[in-house]
Amino acid sequence: MAGLRARGGPGPGLLALSALGFCLMLQVSAKRPPKTPPCPPSCSCTRDTAFCVDSKAVPRNLPSEVISLTLVNAAFSEIQDGAFSHLPLLQFLLLNSNKFTLIGDNAFTGLSHLHFIENNDIWALSKFTFRGLKSLTHLSLANNNLQTLPRDIFRPLDILNDLDLRGNSLNCDCKVKWLVEWLAHTNTTVAPIYCASPPRFQEHKVQDLPLREFDCITTDFVLYQTLAFPAVSAEPFLYSSDLYLALAQPGVSACTILKWDYVERQLRDYDRIPAPSAVHCKPMVVDSQLYVVVAQLFGGSYIYHWDPNTTRFTRLQDIDPQRVRKPNDLEAFRIDGDWYFAVADSSKAGATSLYRWHQNGFYSHQALHPWHRDTDLEFVDGEGKPRLIVSSSSQAPVIYQWSRTQKQFVAQGEVTQVPDAQAVKHFRAGRDSYLCLSRYIGDSKILRWEGTRFSEVQALPSRGSLALQPFLVGGRRYLALGSDFSFTQIYQWDEGRQKFVRFQELAVQAPRAFCYMPAGDAQLLLAPSFKGQTLVYRHIVVDLSA
Repeated sequence: MAGLRARGGPGPGLLALSALGFCLMLQVSAKRPPKTPPCPPSCSCTRDTAFCVDSKAVPRNLPSEVISLTLVNAAFSEIQDGAFSHLPLLQFLLLNSNKFTLIGDNAFTGLSHLHFIENNDIWALSKFTFRGLKSLTHLSLANNNLQTLPRDIFRPLDILNDLDLRGNSLNCDCKVKWLVEWLAHTNTTVAPIYCASPPRFQEHKVQDLPLREFDCITTDFVLYQTLAFPAVSAEPFLYSSDLYLALAQPGVSACTILKWDYVERQLRDYDRIPAPSAVHCKPMVVDSQLYVVVAQLFGGSYIYHWDPNTTRFTRLQDIDPQRVRKPNDLEAFRIDGDWYFAVADSSKAGATSLYRWHQNGFYSHQALHPWHRDTDLEFVDGEGKPRLIVSSSSQAPVIYQWSRTQKQFVAQGEVTQVPDAQAVKHFRAGRDSYLCLSRYIGDSKILRWEGTRFSEVQALPSRGSLALQPFLVGGRRYLALGSDFSFTQIYQWDEGRQKFVRFQELAVQAPRAFCYMPAGDAQLLLAPSFKGQTLVYRHIVVDLSA
């Protein structure tokens, strides 16, 4: 029986010994220390925390259970998109005493609780740095080098309770206007922050800045369309509810008519009137009929009529070459319901002439200012007293006033302050009337009417100027001043100083005119050039706080 027990299995003693050994193994196993979690050499880690110093990048091989991470004196300068996405449980992040200069889009995606990004060297934050952090409640950006903050950077933070921006160098210009507005309406607790610049706001509390102190709306003229040909005049006009532009182009021997395409928002070729030496093409719509006066240096000047049945221009009448020898400018206007146009004659033996519409054509009405080489005309209808101002290269501009008794212009006086104006334009600002007079040699002048005479209010450097034009866009007044020797200068009217201040420079070669043309919601400035392409600029409004 003993032999049978020995062969059939262990005896009671062996079973007891085995059971004791198994229990000892369990006890030893229970006392063995836990396995050390992975941790980069620059970090000290526990199962759920990591403290890293001098790291060359956001550590990748951290324990997956880490919920708290501290980076101090990091050896990298940018935090890239999704830099912490490999730490799905991370809730608390402290970035302290680092040299970060830029934090990119979505850098903190997935972090839901507390951010401390203090005592770094951060100069810039992306607009979407905090995108996706809807559960973030506390954020500190204290003691960095932030001079501005992207507009609406805190918008994604739906339940942000506390924000600390102290210790930054905020430049309180238009870029932080949104922050002033946000601080006035947010429920987030924000510690007081102060402006470092500009000087007028230095040490002012951002929360207390008045919004009216931010002048953040400015404008700009941007190149919109290039017309690949020279031109010497530009005249926009409306006909049958469509917008057109007439250009005098002696280089291609034509008056070119362009039509505004409201769909493509561009000027398109429409028609051409033969004109080998055109200097001015003046459209006039009289009794719903379209006429174009074509003034030429050589070969005579003519009036064309648009025939809607044949859809073409036909020559209606000639302008007496004995009266108009060397035209330089055309001006069209209405007085007491009658249509007129005047032609400035720049020949030595010519005379500026006035023509009047009567039934089926334009007829010579008056000759004025002979023998003076007139260069420009400006019609002024103010205070119920129509006037025509004639500038000349040989004498001071002459002012003519309309006599309703004689139905003619009568000489009223001279603008003696400017003896040799190439061009004359006018504008009104408030209750005051002004003249702008360009000069080829010497300064151009801005004069104000004082009731009995004009007085000079401003001189503008303008060597080589043959063209200037004041114009009004959306309540803003500008002056374009061209030159044959330098770029075109755009000035803006300063209401407080009652003067023009330099605003912008446009690269226009030898402009011969400037023309403002509203086209739907596009506000355009055309610059016909004698030497280069005709350029079309668009006026845009820019919000610097955006």
